Amino acid sequence: MTKNSWIVLFLFFAISGVSAQQLTLKKGTVLDSIPINEPGEGTFSLFLPTSFNVNKNWPVVTVLDLKGGGRKALSMFTAAAEAEGFVLASPNTLSDTIPLSKNVEHLGTMLQKVLDILPINKNRIYTAGFSSGAQFASLVPLFIKEVDGVLSIGASLPNAELLSTKNRFHFVGMVAREEFSFRNLIQSKKILNQLKFENQLLLFDSDNKLPEQSHLVRALRWLKLSDMAKGILPKDSVFIQKAFAQDNQKVDALVKANTLLLAEQLMGEMQSVYRLHTNIDSLKEARKELRKQKDYRSQRRAQNAVFFKENLVREDYQYYLEEDVLTHNFNNLGWWNYQMGELNKFMNSSNRFEKQMGKRLMSFANALVEDDINSIEAEETIDEDALTFLWMLKTITEPAKPDYYLKVISISAKNEDYGTALFYLEELLKTGFKDKERLYSLEHTALFRITPDFNKTVSKYLADARYDVIKD
Repeated sequence: MTKNSWIVLFLFFAISGVSAQQLTLKKGTVLDSIPINEPGEGTFSLFLPTSFNVNKNWPVVTVLDLKGGGRKALSMFTAAAEAEGFVLASPNTLSDTIPLSKNVEHLGTMLQKVLDILPINKNRIYTAGFSSGAQFASLVPLFIKEVDGVLSIGASLPNAELLSTKNRFHFVGMVAREEFSFRNLIQSKKILNQLKFENQLLLFDSDNKLPEQSHLVRALRWLKLSDMAKGILPKDSVFIQKAFAQDNQKVDALVKANTLLLAEQLMGEMQSVYRLHTNIDSLKEARKELRKQKDYRSQRRAQNAVFFKENLVREDYQYYLEEDVLTHNFNNLGWWNYQMGELNKFMNSSNRFEKQMGKRLMSFANALVEDDINSIEAEETIDEDALTFLWMLKTITEPAKPDYYLKVISISAKNEDYGTALFYLEELLKTGFKDKERLYSLEHTALFRITPDFNKTVSKYLADARYDVIKD
């Protein structure tokens, strides 16, 4: 362990008078459960790059997660923060079950704590997040004016109508082309351009929908270059030329892999990033020549054709789901099952753009159903039939997830519809579900569990049942 790997900070705050508390922070590792202020006010996670010292002011990225995984979300940024010299902080008090105002309050309290204990450049404060955390991150600058930029991974702007030209911020979006928010982020970029918000969009291909570390490094690097252009940081010509060369290398790699649309899109973002730093004539010319290539034009046509079809399918899903929920149309579950079969064909297609469309539409369908479930569950009087329909639909759109089979089994047993309960029990067990304890403790199934059919089905898939099967 090196002599400089630990930093001791003395924090002064009032607790029945002024007292001193010593806080020891280790560089280069995620520190968890750091108290924000008084006991009970929550904790936060923190990461200091190994280059950190108290003799200069540092940029900070607050990584936001509404699912209780702040430390995990922060950890995904550590390699990029280490490479580019950023402090990371993440409150452990955020939740998607509390009001937006409360989450903003928690973040503001944590941010003030970070500003109190660390030498932070107040012109270089950013938010970041994944999915729902990214949507929240995009809202934060509207409420906390000190936030200068947003890194949004996998989520578009939640409400563009709230944007104000009096409070502009730098937006960097990142999204896999397989993710349904890909199309929404493209639309968000158009809106930001119209409002003259500084913005970039990093696109990539990834089955797990998460960006590579190189994408996160590039996003932080672009924020730094923007600060140099604004005069917040002194211009570093060596850094600028190195960054420009590395981004050009990425373009070359994309061209070599024949992902020409990604290459052309990255070149466009590079123009906006580097135009105030270096001569980009060669970049403009290379982009112009790429657009003339036959393969590029062919890929562009193929993607546009897929976009057209995708729009039609999205509209169908929205229309039929609304109708089916309103009318409790259980008979239309067969249509939905057919649609998922069609999407599976697309996802297994040898055509890159059809494959991506299939994945986007599958994610879109699941998000659509989940939104309706959340909406119905939030109502004072719950429409049980509509909810049951949506749970059944989720077993079609996401068949590997056991939760919705169990919900249908429970509600069917409650209503003494043992035929439906038995069908979904067998469908669940066919997926490989083996949690017998969870099955036997399922609410409303006490009478169902002692029926011969229940135990016969369990014995068929799980070797033995809790109750004997009486044979004729």
